[in-house]
Amino acid sequence: MNKRELAAQVAAGTSLSKSDADAAVSAVFSVIADALAGGETVTIAGFGAFSTRSRPARPGRNPRTGETITIAASTAPSFKAGKTLRDAVR
Repeated sequence: MNKRELAAQVAAGTSLSKSDADAAVSAVFSVIADALAGGETVTIAGFGAFSTRSRPARPGRNPRTGETITIAASTAPSFKAGKTLRDAVR
């Protein structure tokens, strides 16, 4: 399912038009992204929690030359499913 299909399902399940549902879905994604960028955790009860994880710098190898390089530290988004979601998927 892609974003457009998700918005269509939201529109079908509510009284929103497809364009309003698309705007709502976009707004939710934008708010989650902004919160993660600000270092916050977004928790949705029964669904799960979005957070960020820091990865430290580490040594690596250039596969083409075999040269040792340093892979820079980074921050990546993370999602941990809640119990209700895990049970629904099982």
